[in-house]
Amino acid sequence: MGQAAKVLQLFRTLHRTRQQVFKNDKRALEAARVKINEEFKKHKSEASPEKIEEMLKVGSDVELLLRTSVIQGIHTDHNTLKLLPRKDLLTENVPYCDAPIQKQ
Repeated sequence: MGQAAKVLQLFRTLHRTRQQVFKNDKRALEAARVKINEEFKKHKSEASPEKIEEMLKVGSDVELLLRTSVIQGIHTDHNTLKLLPRKDLLTENVPYCDAPIQKQ
């Protein structure tokens, strides 16, 4: 896959992730859309393959961070925040063990 195709794929992936992560939050959706578009436009004339690869890595890291670390919250009153984790963030909870078993 050529670099132009990788850039376009990352652009689309970031926007899909934005739509999932900030679902039903118009302000956050718009802010993320503007930021993604701004960053891609700012670097659209970049010609160095090494620099493009570096930026692709940064973009992929940002997408992973958004997908795995962002949880929406809603203010229910002035001291309470209700968290709305996406199903893909929920994992099986492994019970904590006070006395770990030593391997022999």
